[in-house]
Amino acid sequence: MTAANRKRPVTIDVIERAATWRRALPKAPEICRHAAAAALAHAAARLSGAELAIVLVDDALIAKLNRTYRGIAKPTNVLSFASAEPARRGASVRLLGDVVVAHGTIAREARTQGKALADHLTHLVVHGVLHLLGFDHERAVEARRMEALEVAILAGLGVADPYRLHEPADG
Repeated sequence: MTAANRKRPVTIDVIERAATWRRALPKAPEICRHAAAAALAHAAARLSGAELAIVLVDDALIAKLNRTYRGIAKPTNVLSFASAEPARRGASVRLLGDVVVAHGTIAREARTQGKALADHLTHLVVHGVLHLLGFDHERAVEARRMEALEVAILAGLGVADPYRLHEPADG
């Protein structure tokens, strides 16, 4: 196999911007990388040489981002920011974008829904990465397709169907 034919690895950076993640879930960065890799492998099997970041934040920062980019003045659980940079032919790296997850909101949702924090984080990272890959849930048909994909990816990770009794994730 020539160097040009070899699949380049996908880079998944995890940036901790809130100490609450480390205290509540010390393995959060590892969980994020694993969930993102599973979503990429399942939904974009031929993706090569891509890069994305997962940013672990608190409710205050995600509320600011939500207000700035969506015009909604409150925290949310996950936001995805797909790269505006088009893939360049022959480029060695394709920037996918950033997935931002908020500890406070996710922790409250997990408690309310009776889910493990790690499982809920896994789901929201998968959800956010699928947004980076172009999936959406604005229309019912898109939502069903995206949710089915999430359920399949999560099943492969040993996480129960998050839509069985709950509404789709916001983001």
